[in-house]
Amino acid sequence: MKELSLNILDVAENSVKAGASLTEILIDEKGDNLTLTIKDDGCGMTQEVVNAVTDPFYTTRTTRKVGLGVPLLKLAAEQTGGSLSVESKTAEESPDSHGTRVTAVFFKNHLDFTPLGDVVSSITTLIQGHPDTDFYFCHNNEDAKVELDTRQLREVLGDVPLNSYEVIKWTEEYLLEQYEIFSL
Repeated sequence: MKELSLNILDVAENSVKAGASLTEILIDEKGDNLTLTIKDDGCGMTQEVVNAVTDPFYTTRTTRKVGLGVPLLKLAAEQTGGSLSVESKTAEESPDSHGTRVTAVFFKNHLDFTPLGDVVSSITTLIQGHPDTDFYFCHNNEDAKVELDTRQLREVLGDVPLNSYEVIKWTEEYLLEQYEIFSL
């Protein structure tokens, strides 16, 4: 994928499909390192599935025979000298703390570092497409933070759906304003 934001969208979609009520998307930049973590409280995966999930010819989909999202994220991280890890607990083995955590570490100064891309569009697309799922987004660097929590939006909005035009437009503008400060 040409932008990490597309990887974020793909992996977060997997979280929603796994029945997650909350998906956290965390980007942490320290020096030349960028760590992307996507974690959820979905149904989780068995160790057998965790071991296979980075294989591009493994997928749980029935519509096509390959699943490229996680393998492409792994490739993008490893091309910079970084790494990818996947941890998961099924609801059966851990009823109170099940879910999946995907962590990718990148070295931003490497020639093959994939640009972050349009994270704002990825986050607003997730909210618009899955208004009943909660998302927590946080992008930290050493000087600033961009943050959005749909649980807080729900408290303020009450019965107003998160995928209404006005809420999506506000969410987009809110994130863009934070990124303006972030990049100063």
